Amino acid sequence: STAARMGFVFARRGIVPEACSSWFLPRVVGISRAAEWVYTGRIFSAEEALAGGLVSRIVPPADLLATARGLAREIADNTSAVSVALSRQLLWRMLGADHPMEAHQVDSRAIYWMGSSADAREGVAAFLEKRPARFTLRPSADLPGFYPWWTPRPFR
Repeated sequence: STAARMGFVFARRGIVPEACSSWFLPRVVGISRAAEWVYTGRIFSAEEALAGGLVSRIVPPADLLATARGLAREIADNTSAVSVALSRQLLWRMLGADHPMEAHQVDSRAIYWMGSSADAREGVAAFLEKRPARFTLRPSADLPGFYPWWTPRPFR
């Protein structure tokens, strides 16, 4: 919303960042901007959040819910749910990869698996027939056998 205000106010309250924001924020906006926002604890505008890459767009408050629903509807109506689920994990998990080869190994398995799936066949057919795709795979039941591909780290 254009009226939104946000801040990482921890230092102004005598505490430190929580909810993994010390890990996510620098990866989303860069360390310089993250440091400024966290060290100062100041409240900033939606425009600054947009310029810093924290949000992808801002809209008038009256349009906020309709815009969010429109984005959700675009994803739900036009994409394979399994493709989006795997893509989400790839994007977020590869933020911590040490080398691009880690992404290559996993996304190669994912493209091979998805490429032979019912959703891929439907996507190609829909394109060729110039019609909307009707994807049937569901993340709750149809993720590939190699998912999850990561090994949970032991934490003490």
